[in-house]
Amino acid sequence: METVALKRMLNFNVPPVKNSTGEPVWKVLIYDRFGQDIISPLLSVKELRDMGITLHLLLHSDRDAIPDVPAVYFVMPTEENIDRMCQDLRNQLYESYYLNFISAISRSKLEDIANAAIGANAVTQVAKVFDQYLNFITLEDDMFVLCNQNKELVSYRAINRPDITDTEMETIMDTIVDSLFCFFVTLGAIPIIRCSRGTAAEMVAVKLDKKLRENLRDARNSLFTGDTLGAGQFSFQRPLLVLVDRNIDLATPLHHSWTYQALVHDVLDFHLNRVNLEESAGTESSPAGARPKKKNKKSYDLTASDKFWQKHKGSPFPEVAESVQQELESYRAQEDEVKRLKGIMGIEGEDEGAISMLSDNTAKLTSAVSSLPELLEKKRLIDLHTNVATAVLEHIKSRKLDVYFEYEEKIMSKSTLDKSLLDVISDPDAGTPEDKMRLFLIYYISSAQAPSEIDLEQYKKALVDAGCNLAPLNYIKQWKAFAKMASAPTSYGNTTPKPLGLFSRVMNTGSQFVMEGVKNMVLKQQNLPVTRILDNLMEMKSNPETDDYRYFDPKMLRGSDSSVPRSKNPFQEAIVFVVGGGNYIEYQNLIDYIKGKQGKHVLYGCSELFNATQFIKQVSFVICSAVLLAWPPCVQSLSGQDLGFKSQAHQYPSQAFSKA
Repeated sequence: METVALKRMLNFNVPPVKNSTGEPVWKVLIYDRFGQDIISPLLSVKELRDMGITLHLLLHSDRDAIPDVPAVYFVMPTEENIDRMCQDLRNQLYESYYLNFISAISRSKLEDIANAAIGANAVTQVAKVFDQYLNFITLEDDMFVLCNQNKELVSYRAINRPDITDTEMETIMDTIVDSLFCFFVTLGAIPIIRCSRGTAAEMVAVKLDKKLRENLRDARNSLFTGDTLGAGQFSFQRPLLVLVDRNIDLATPLHHSWTYQALVHDVLDFHLNRVNLEESAGTESSPAGARPKKKNKKSYDLTASDKFWQKHKGSPFPEVAESVQQELESYRAQEDEVKRLKGIMGIEGEDEGAISMLSDNTAKLTSAVSSLPELLEKKRLIDLHTNVATAVLEHIKSRKLDVYFEYEEKIMSKSTLDKSLLDVISDPDAGTPEDKMRLFLIYYISSAQAPSEIDLEQYKKALVDAGCNLAPLNYIKQWKAFAKMASAPTSYGNTTPKPLGLFSRVMNTGSQFVMEGVKNMVLKQQNLPVTRILDNLMEMKSNPETDDYRYFDPKMLRGSDSSVPRSKNPFQEAIVFVVGGGNYIEYQNLIDYIKGKQGKHVLYGCSELFNATQFIKQVSFVICSAVLLAWPPCVQSLSGQDLGFKSQAHQYPSQAFSKA
């Protein structure tokens, strides 16, 4: 969806012609950090080149003039960016300018550009000015996040600070709503909105409903009529938007995972679909007194074009290790076949048998040579996933992550524990201090009854002895006290992973992965709280958990405070959006859930994507106040807020410049 919009933008806002054999128009792409984050997970350098992009540069870098080439700009409409664009016009850097704004530009800033164009005598060179409404980052076909730059401004910590002012909260909500509005403009659909009451999610819902409603009312400038890019994807029925607050479930972001993608995000440096690995230093010893060798850093892109990643990102880790090994063996067999054929081609002698064998094998060799590029790509992916999976395996074995995963699953599903929690925390060989803190926080959150003061002191002492920082626990205690006043504790289902015993040997002879001692567990599908909420609302089930969720329909003339849906038909498409941050565990759980629903489709979005380390850091920094007044801060009156919004036209006519 967003890829289509970007390709259209890079083709001067004209839909690209399929199977076009002509040369593309060569151009340069100028973006800011926001634009770079949106483009990089979706389009590779090769794809950009195929679309005629010879050079892509940051707006605020030192750029030389290329006077005979058009420039496509893709930036946020900030004061700083507008000033730099005006400077480019004055310096006559390019032949023509196609200005694309990630989010809607204000009238005053548009006039600044117009004045600069007139002053530089460059009015005719400004070819097009567009609001692209692409202020969100697509990481998967069914997953998006709002931002990467300045993400701390809409983080869990920012939303839940007890000392936050109304003005600061307004700014955060406006930022989230602007991105969600962009998402639905690109999708070309007006959703039905459902949200929980008394949370930040409700504030987002109220503002988004108002913004969509006002845009629909302005028939001349409405962005939901005519040629919308997403039209057709949700053509038969409007989608459901479920807005949930991170505070409904704080255990899942802390949970140790067992699936490939979630593990990569948890233990490695995985960011905007790129994983950065430090290559382990060689065994060669450095000469005495010499500086230690620097570790090499390698980056790998894990994208939709990687077939192995697409197939296995949601698989349990031992299954992934086995699949990498199978792929490697299959590749070696193909490679050996090519070598064998090359040997046969060097046959000496003229006997008839040799000649018939030669002609027979020529066809085979030709076929093998033609499949060589495919074979090389296969080898590249095998090397990539061997390196990534090996790095993950090192963490699993050194930190006993399989033990943590299984133990946490038992805690969350209220199963019998085979070992006391105190023993796991006190075991010096099991995990890092952070792993121990995550485990204890999950236990504390999932317990219907908080441990007694005596028990808690015992646990605290064990955690401190293990090297843990108790700041996250202080926050979670406060959060749980508030959550208890608001509702019952969250339930996480009642199934546990089924151990298949240990990998007591190397998986296959000559395998890259020594899985000895690592538990091989089969995952059972159990719906996490976010998935359960979606199921209730999508299937129109009556459930105390979701019965009082507010209902908004931006197409209705009047908004209401109702919780009663107007239609009783189940939804076919839904978008789940988590205000306060999401994670790959929830995303994978939704994907697994929807696989069993014929013809249904779900997208997962969040204000930011964090792993457990980043989440614990945020929780540690939330200033805990002693008094629980209106906490979380989003539980404040929504009345009397200025929810104003002025809609912008999608494209600005060139006359704007001559009128300025």
